[in-house]
Amino acid sequence: MGRLVVTQNTTLDGVVEATGGWFAPQDDGVDASDQLDVVRRHMTGQSVFLVGRRTFEDMRGFWPHRTGDTTGISAHLDAVDKAVVSRTLTDPGWANTTVLAGDPVDEVRRLVADRDGEVGVTGSITLCSALIAAGLVDEYRLFVFPRVLGSGRRLFPEGTDVRLAATGSRTFRSGVTLLTYRRA
Repeated sequence: MGRLVVTQNTTLDGVVEATGGWFAPQDDGVDASDQLDVVRRHMTGQSVFLVGRRTFEDMRGFWPHRTGDTTGISAHLDAVDKAVVSRTLTDPGWANTTVLAGDPVDEVRRLVADRDGEVGVTGSITLCSALIAAGLVDEYRLFVFPRVLGSGRRLFPEGTDVRLAATGSRTFRSGVTLLTYRRA
C-alpha cells in the first residue's frame, strides 16, 4: 500500500495559488542546488504523480516541451506514471497518464491502496482540499517561500482542522524552508 504525499510551494501566509510567479527565487543569483537536490530525492520516491485537470494541463503544456532541462523534472514527469483527476478529460495526451474520472476521493483512495511507494500530488488546490478533508494525506512537504501575499487560495481552507506532527525542517540558501509533517 502506498502513501499519499502532498508537496506544495507556499508563502509564509499560506498562499499556494501560483499567480504572479511568487515562487521564483528571491534573488536570481542564489545557488538553489541544495533545494533542487531535495526535490530530486522526492521525485525518486514517487510511484505515481497525481494532479487535478487544470494543473495537469498547465504542466503538460510546459514540461514536455522544455529542451535542455538540467533539473531532471522534465525527464521525471515524462517517465513517471501520472494520474489526473478529471470528469471531462478523455485523452490525456501525455505518456504514462491515467485519467481518474470517478469520485476524486474514491479514485485516489483506490490508487493509493493499489500502489507501493508514494503517490505525490502538487498544485491541484481543489483536489488537495478534498483529499485533506477526507483524511487521506499521509505527509505534507511544504516549501515555504519568504513572501507574504495577503490574498490567494490556501492549501488549508478556512475551517480546516487537521492535527499534524512535525517530522523535519530545512532552510535552503535561497531562504526557502522545507517543513515536513505527517498526520498526528
